[in-house]
Parts: sequence; structure tokens; C-alpha cells
Amino acid sequence: MIINNLTQRLEEEMDKLQLERAAALTAARYDHPPLAFVHSFGCQQNVSDGEHLKGLLAEMGFGFTDSAENADLVLFNTCAVRESAEDRVFGNVGALKNIKRERPELMIALCGCMMQRPEVAERIKKSFPYVDIVFGTGAMHRLPEFLIRRLEGGKRVFWDQPAKNVIEGIPAVREEGVKAWLPIMQGCNNFCTYCIVPYVRGREVSRAPERIEQEARELVGRGYREITLLGQNVNSYGRGLAKPYNFPELLRRLDRVEGEYRLRFMTSHPKDCTRELIDVIAQSRHVCRHIHLPVQSGSDRVVQAMNRHYHIDGYLELIAYAREKMPDVTFSSDIIVGFPGETREEFLETLALIKKVRYNALFTFIYSRRAGTPAAEMPDPVPAGEKSEWFRELLEVQQGICCELNEAMVGSVQRVLFDSPGKSGEGFLAGRTEGNVIVEAPGDRSLIGRFLPVKITRAMNWAMVGTILESR
Repeated sequence: MIINNLTQRLEEEMDKLQLERAAALTAARYDHPPLAFVHSFGCQQNVSDGEHLKGLLAEMGFGFTDSAENADLVLFNTCAVRESAEDRVFGNVGALKNIKRERPELMIALCGCMMQRPEVAERIKKSFPYVDIVFGTGAMHRLPEFLIRRLEGGKRVFWDQPAKNVIEGIPAVREEGVKAWLPIMQGCNNFCTYCIVPYVRGREVSRAPERIEQEARELVGRGYREITLLGQNVNSYGRGLAKPYNFPELLRRLDRVEGEYRLRFMTSHPKDCTRELIDVIAQSRHVCRHIHLPVQSGSDRVVQAMNRHYHIDGYLELIAYAREKMPDVTFSSDIIVGFPGETREEFLETLALIKKVRYNALFTFIYSRRAGTPAAEMPDPVPAGEKSEWFRELLEVQQGICCELNEAMVGSVQRVLFDSPGKSGEGFLAGRTEGNVIVEAPGDRSLIGRFLPVKITRAMNWAMVGTILESR
């Protein structure tokens, strides 16, 4: 134990020295306070990672800019979930070539999921010689070291070794506002056949519950009113911890933190969603009665081909149990249309599921082939045009359900957390109910960050419109 504590102290001192060294080298490189442009592609986990990357850069003396043209360092935090996301990254990196030619002192760094793929890193090395630093997931804490190596040694830096555990204590520069992201774990053990995430994010590793609670208390103390717990599969939280601990226990612990705030979580895997979890949500003070529970398909055969490890009957039993315990609970889900080998009859099973569950929101995708996943090698005989027709049919069904659910809310009073200016016109605010339904209402911007009662007066396709009943 003494050796471990000493090692931890030495590592903390080394990190501090690296930050100071990187700051000194950066200051010597520029004749002005350096600026960084940081852009994160993809999921909320990437957004959270981007906040910590900005935290490290701030410790090294960087300010921030919203323009790559004005930056001294450009950092792209990349996503590998879909091919279209990778194409956007390559396009953005290509656009930096002329800027680098005009300003050779510009530093360009690429990190995240894409960079964990060896073939992508190799393409960057060969086709984008003006990129200075490339590193994969789990290595963001080494950014000061990578900057030092590039500035002192002159050679480009490529690093693809993932971290073996969760690195704590990385500073963060968070967006001002109402909402905050709070990672509770990293990695994924599920290996869904269509998904690249386990190959680029690594295996599941959970953060210690006391560290998560500490961070949650800090966020509440700083005035954040909605905290979203993040993980590739939050329902399997607890793997790798020294003492047994599960996700329902973590929610109970965080729910005891005093303050006026909400807790949300994503993403939740159906195979690990338990009645215990639903009971905890039903009994909590702060956990929202909204569950994002991605089903992906309404066909048992397709679900098994996806390696999802649940059956539709069991999924529907969970939905029914949650509604029994919380009649006001709302659900959202993810749907993949046109998975390799899916038939028209199996797609109709998905439509039947959607009509039965009546989700408040769906995140829908036409299957996108990802090289390196098992699904990429499966026969896929259905033409893209036919899949697009299925997709439009699904959207039409879901839009009808949303309209009916929204109309049913007219006349009710909802507790809304306002978080931004609205889109309905000048003087409108936007927020969400506990059930994650968007509500807009006339109000002064000083009300952003407040929980207020709103009487719903009108339903639109994408949101509700209401009147604030009390704003004192």
C-alpha cells in the first residue's frame, strides 16, 4: 500500500511537471497567448472527453477560439461509429492543409475513436503529413507529453496504446449553462455485430462510486441543474471495481446528494436493465422518469444476429413493469433499419413493436457498414432504395405516435427546466420536462436554469408550447 501511494504521488508530480514543461514550450513557440480550437465529433462521451482535453490545454496556457483559422492548435476528437462521421473528419483535416501551409507553426492533433483504428492512423501518417499528433482513446491524459515530444523532438507523434484503467483527476473546461456530462465508466464488452465501439474504446472499466459522487456534488454546487451519467452501457456499471457495486446502487447514492437538479443516464442496454433499476428510478427524488432503452429491432432473429442477448417478449415485460411502477414514465429508443439479412416481414415486426410501445422519441438509422465488425461480412441482399422506403415508413409511423402523445399533453401542467432560448420566436425559452419532452414558452432569459410550472397550450410535431404559471 505504501508503494502504491508513493507511485501515485510520483505520477501526480510528473503530470504537474509535464504540464509546466508543455506550457513553457508553448509560450516560447508563440509571441502571443496561444489559442486552441477543439472540436468533438459524435456522441456525448466524446463531448465529455473534449471538455477534459480543453481542461488540459487550459492548464498549459491555452485560451480557446471558435475558428480553426485563428487557432495555434487545432484538435479534432473523432468518432468511428459510422462511416459518414469518419468522412467528415477527413474532410475537416484536409481543409487544414492550406492553413498549415500559411502558418507552419500551427499544431494539428487528432485523437479519439477513429485514431484507435490502425488503418486510419496509417492513412493519416501517409496522406496527411501536416498532422503533428495522433493518439487513440484513453490517452488524452498524455496530451502534455505528446506536445513536449513534438516540440522538443521534432518528430510526429503516433500513439495507439489504450489506457488499462480510468484516469482520474483530469481537469475539465465545461460549457457554461444548465447541463453537464458525468462519465461513470468507459469501454464496452457487448460486441454487437454492427458496432465498432468495443474495438476502439476497449473493455468496460468503471469509475469508483466515491469519485463519481464527488464530481456530482461539485457539479450541483456549481449550479448545473441537469447531470447526465455517461457510459457505453451504464446498466453494466460496476465491472472492475474492487467491491461489488451496481448501477442501481450508484443511482441511490447520487440521489442522496442535496440540491435542485435532475439526473439522466445513457446509454442503457436492455439485457442489463433490471426491475431493481426501475424500482430505484420510481423511488428517487432526482432521477428522471425517462428511460432510453435501445431495442434496435422488433425481430428476435435480427436481435440475435446483432448479438444483443435479449428477446422482444422480455423487453416488452420491462416496459410494462416500468409503466406499472411509473405511469408517467417515457421511453425513447434506437432503431436500425435494414440490418444485413433483415426481411420485409422482420421490418414489419419492428413497426409493430413501435406501435405497441409508443415511444416519445426514436433515433433511427439505416444500417451503415463498419469495416472490422462481424455484420460487415454478412450477406446484405436488400437494395439501398428498399431500405430507404422502409425508413420513410418507420418515420411516418413514429411521427403519428409523437403527434398523438403530444396532443394528449395539451392542458396539463408540466415541470420544465429551461435551458436555452427557444426556436418559436423572439422572447421564447426552451426546456424539457422530466420525461424529456421539449417545451417552449414566452419568458425572460433570466429564467434559464430554473424549474418552472408550465401549462401546455399547443402541440407541435417536435415540441410543446405553453405558458409559465409562476416565475417568482
